[in-house]
Amino acid sequence: MDFSLSAQQRELQDSLEKSLAAISPISRVRRHADERGVFADDVWQGLADLGVCGLLVGEEFGGLGLGLLDAALVAEMLGRHVVPAPFAGAIVAAPLAVAAAGSDAQRHDLLPRIAAGTLRIGVALSEPLAGARANAGVRCRDGRLEGRALFAIDCADAGTLLVADDSNGLHLVDRAAAGLVVTPLDTVDTTRSTARLEFDGVPSAPLPGATAATLQRLGDALRVTLAADLLGASWKMIEQAVDYAKVREQFGRPIGSFQSVKHLCADMVAEIEPARALVWYAAHALDEIRPDASLAATHAKAYLSEGARFVARAATEVHGGIGITDALGLHYWFKRIAWDYQAFGAPERLREHAAALQGLA
Repeated sequence: MDFSLSAQQRELQDSLEKSLAAISPISRVRRHADERGVFADDVWQGLADLGVCGLLVGEEFGGLGLGLLDAALVAEMLGRHVVPAPFAGAIVAAPLAVAAAGSDAQRHDLLPRIAAGTLRIGVALSEPLAGARANAGVRCRDGRLEGRALFAIDCADAGTLLVADDSNGLHLVDRAAAGLVVTPLDTVDTTRSTARLEFDGVPSAPLPGATAATLQRLGDALRVTLAADLLGASWKMIEQAVDYAKVREQFGRPIGSFQSVKHLCADMVAEIEPARALVWYAAHALDEIRPDASLAATHAKAYLSEGARFVARAATEVHGGIGITDALGLHYWFKRIAWDYQAFGAPERLREHAAALQGLA
């Protein structure tokens, strides 16, 4: 069996590699980090012009009609370039939720705007997917939302929010709705938008077809997307470490010629490369609705979280003291990996979930 990317998928990644180098160079990432909280409109527009916003939107609604494997390939490139733009929530989870659980009117209203990049939807699904923290969780009472969500993503400049309640319901909420307070959160990763949402009798528009299975699929899609992002970020760190080892000299020779540095670089590659097929298969399984799709998604995110964290540490060590300075910029990938590690379930929780899926918990 030949399990590899198609020519079109390889072309997609090659095209994105070239385009993102222009849309989001490290100088643009640095400026975004320094601006703190200012939405990168130019980066978002660049993604929209490439058609990225409509990746998972059906062609009948103006999108590309592609699958989660294609979205994972895009996520890998975004992680590779630490692109400071919404993706996992706004471009993956939101259109999937509307397409799967929205009414006909909601689909015809929202999906074309998502595909065009004119509508950004923030996503608050963390509590039902990763476990509620203290005093967190959202309840729906008589069509109004109460409570709070502590790890909502892609909320910067989003006019609409997708919120999960404690009964597997999904709701669309207007950002300007009375009773809603959106508080941006400072996290380790300045390329991502994270917020706390507080609800006090907030009116919402429920997605009528939402079920526990819908929420599970959204969680699987988010985990595969973040696993792919981890893959891209960690491979970029490996390449940077190898390139640095070739030119940095110590005792009159490149440090890459020393056995300890060689082994460290080889260990990074050995840790990450097997995960590529794991991500591909997990995304493929979700597209094909295979019975092991949730298990594959869970393992992909758990494995990449730990593998990428090892790479982040080892690549920084190869660089020595300069690896922790702002001048190099290596920390943007380091911090992105740290954010991905925790989002929608750290490895320990994901393995508990995998055990439960197999009836072992």
